[in-house]
This record gives sequence, structure tokens and C-alpha cells, in this order.
Amino acid sequence: MPNCNAGYDLMVFVGRQRLLEHRQREEIMAALNDDYGIRISAGEVSDLAMRFSQYFLRLHYAKADRIRKILENDGGWPMHIDASGENGRGTLFVVMAGWRKWVLGAWKIATEKAELILPCLRDTVERFGPPCAGMRDLGRAVTPALNDLVSELGLEIPVLACHQHFLADIGKDLLNSDHCALRDLFRRTKVQADIKRLIREFGGKIGLQIDDARQTVIAWQEMEDHTYQLPPGKNGIAVVRALSQWVIDYHADASGLDFPFDRPYFDFFNRCMIGSKAIDAFLRIPSDDRKVTGALKRLGRILTKVACEVPFRHIVKRLQRRAELFDELRDQLRTAKKLPENETVADIDAMRKRLDDWTVSLRELRPKRGPAQDTRDAIDIILKHIDVHGENLWGHIITLPENAPSRMRLVSRTNEIIENFFGTIKHGERRRSGRKNLTHDFELLPAEAALVYNLNQPDYVSAVCGSIDRLPLAFAQLDKEEARRKEKGLPSQKMSNLDKILQLSTSSLSSADRHVVRTENMNQRIIKAARSRAPRVAC
Repeated sequence: MPNCNAGYDLMVFVGRQRLLEHRQREEIMAALNDDYGIRISAGEVSDLAMRFSQYFLRLHYAKADRIRKILENDGGWPMHIDASGENGRGTLFVVMAGWRKWVLGAWKIATEKAELILPCLRDTVERFGPPCAGMRDLGRAVTPALNDLVSELGLEIPVLACHQHFLADIGKDLLNSDHCALRDLFRRTKVQADIKRLIREFGGKIGLQIDDARQTVIAWQEMEDHTYQLPPGKNGIAVVRALSQWVIDYHADASGLDFPFDRPYFDFFNRCMIGSKAIDAFLRIPSDDRKVTGALKRLGRILTKVACEVPFRHIVKRLQRRAELFDELRDQLRTAKKLPENETVADIDAMRKRLDDWTVSLRELRPKRGPAQDTRDAIDIILKHIDVHGENLWGHIITLPENAPSRMRLVSRTNEIIENFFGTIKHGERRRSGRKNLTHDFELLPAEAALVYNLNQPDYVSAVCGSIDRLPLAFAQLDKEEARRKEKGLPSQKMSNLDKILQLSTSSLSSADRHVVRTENMNQRIIKAARSRAPRVAC
């Protein structure tokens, strides 16, 4: 490579290992030494990985016309947009072609604002053509940015709201206050802490015989006579310990979609109630061992605080009533942990009709007066969201040109494609760094790293370089073409010039600003001015 003692093939190897395989620098150095006898420093690994991302950005832009032609032959491309960061830092904004799952653009933006997102959308459309649809979440930045883009293009482009985000927005407004009140009530009564203390105490009594005790619990579970009498001795204590652990293992009831689709403290309440009833059954035929019976009663007294206290029942009753409404809405939109596969045009039409009919029935069920104030408020929350976002919930059926492979195609009802993409990046970065908090890593991660993930898409690789093995040659051709343009006095290949603009509008302390502000000279300058008596200047 120009001004470098490394070859293109070495850069590609390091870049792929670093950015796609998420291997640490020491792992890459060891692989190069063991497999090829090449020794390089850790700093050179970082340098080559950064060069690789920059070369890949150049290649992506150089092949923009070819990518655009492929997307046009598909009949268009749905634009999926989203931004992600860590603790408000290192915000990465990505534009993705939904049907192909190709990242078309990626930028680091100072903060998620419409005036920073819109230039990125314009740049993408200029290079790859206008989209046939736009998919977004309900964010206050992406919504006006995408609306402004569609208005500027002057085309009939449906702007779609993610169904998952739509439901999450409603669910939080419906359930958050009561769910937080239930959580605070659990903390105030110390139910979970008391149960954990019992578990530790029972574990201490069982001692080194814990493995045998676990086998006893398994055997007790498999008993066919379903006896309600607990075994005596340490075996009985082990059963009570397992029952206590079952009560606080309420996270096992979660679907993995987080609040409001999962309500963990509501699940905890249900397990406490079930556990309390089970203890009543076990105490009807008490164990022959008084210590086992005493342990069971101690657990029962803790759970009685949940079963008998009035505040628990009031909060749960209201939460359950609202959760039933939310789950009904969720059923209308057929959103579960995984969306139904191979949805058809008829499925979308039927879903829309079901939601419209359900909305009409909800308006009719809304109490006009009387004591049902909470029910009125809950229904009003749902109806308000439907009124605001209703027109953006539909339009997924895209009619394609006559030369397209098919006449109709559906856009995904959620932004799950790009959400999962960010999840993959963060999972890889945690694997590489070993850190749970990725604030520092996301600040250092170049935006071009998102484009590199296109190498996981065989059709993209075929479009830009033919095969992975030909990637070093494609990079070499870029430099050859750049040298030829310089010889002829032609301008360089057009690159994105948005970087400086995208880092201006922010109130947060970015890494670049931190190098200026967080210095000893800055401290001394301000402290010196604060302690001085500057002369007054006459106006």
C-alpha cells in the first residue's frame, strides 16, 4: 500500500479479524505469527484495522452506481433508519436497505437530532436512489427528518412506524407508573431480600451435602403420588429451599422482549401468590420433622405480606386491567417474540381491518361517566396513540415496476432488522473488549465499521468485488485509479463531507472536545481568571 510497508492482503486479514471476528490485537498477532510467520506490533494491528475501514468506505462509494442498479432491479429498496450509542455517547446512525439487509450509509453524529440526520439521508438518496418506503421508530429526531426527506423528494413514499416501537410506547404509558409502584412496594416490604436470606440460611444448614440434596429435590419432583408431605431432615430443608428459589426466579417467565412486553414485578407477584397457596397445601399434611415445618412456615410468613397487604392488591388489580388491554392490542398486531414468517398481502389487510374494528369497539366500551376513571384513562391513552400514529402503521404493501421480479412485495412491519444489527455490533464489541459498558468503545469505533458488516452478505460481496479473496485486489485498484486521476489532474473520488457538520450540534462532551477541555492548562487558565480582578473597560 502507498506509504506503508504492509500489503493489501495483510490489511484485509487484520481488518476482517478485528472488525468482523472481533478478535483482540494479541489474538491477531499470534495468528499472523503462527500461520504466516509475520510479526507486527499491537499498534500496527490497530492502524491496519483503521485503514481497512477507510478503504472499505472508499470501495463502497466507488461501487455506488453498481449497488444503485441492483437496488433498482429489485424494484426499489425500503429505507430502515436508526441510531444507537452507549450512555448517550458514540452515537452511530445507520441507513439500511431492508430487503437486501445492506448497510448503505453509516455516520457518527454528535447527538440524535433531525438537523443532523437529514443530511445523512440526503447523501444516501443521492448515491443510491430514492427508497420505495421508509421504516423508522417513533423518535422525535428520525420522524421529522424522514418526513422532510420525503417532502423534498416529492414522491409518494410511505413512511412507516415500527409496530414494535408503537406498542412499546403505548405499553410504557399504560403500565409504567403502576409497575414502578409495584417494584417500590416490593422493595419497601423487603420480600425478595428476606427470601434470599432464607435461601442462604437453608443452604448453610444443608452444607456439603448440597449435591445429594439437589438430587433429593429432583426425586421429589418426579414422585407420582403427588404427596403434599415434605420429607424430613435436610432433604425437607432442601425442598423448602428449592421452593424459595422458585419464587424469586420470576425472570424465567420473561419472553426476552423487556418492559412493557414483560412485566417482571407482576410475574414476581404471581409467583408469590402461587407459592403462598402451595405452602398452605404442604402445611395441611405437615412434615414429620418440626424443623422442616418451621422452615416452611417462615417462608409462608414472608409471602403473606404479598398475599394479604391491601396496597399489593390495589396496584396489581389496576396493572392487570391495563395489561389485558395492552395484550389485546398486541394480539391485533400479531407481535410476539418473533414475528410471523412469510406474511402475505391478505394477512396485512386482515390485520388492519381487525385493528380498525377493535378500535371502534374500544371507543364504544369507554365508560362515559361513573367510577371507572382508570379504565377511561387507559382507553384514552391507547386511542390517542392510534390517532397520532395510525396513518403510519400501514403502507407495507409496495407495488413494484413491471420489470421487477414480482409485482408486489412487503416491507417489514418492524425495525427489527436494524435493531438486531446494532445488537450484533455490541455483542461483538463486548467479546473483543471484555467490557459490559461500551461507552469508550463506541466513541472509538469508526462509523465505517458498520459498512464492513456487508461482507457477511454474499450478494453484496459479489457486487463490489466478486469474492472475499478479490478484496485486496479491489483496494489496490482504488489506489491505482486515484493515482491515474492525479496524473490527469482530475478531482478525487467523491467522498462524504459530513463529518464536521455532524459533530457540531451537541451539548455533550465528545472525545474530541474532551482533549481540549480536560487539560491542566484549561484548569489553570479558568482558576487564574476567577481569582483575578480584571480591569473594567469604559463603554
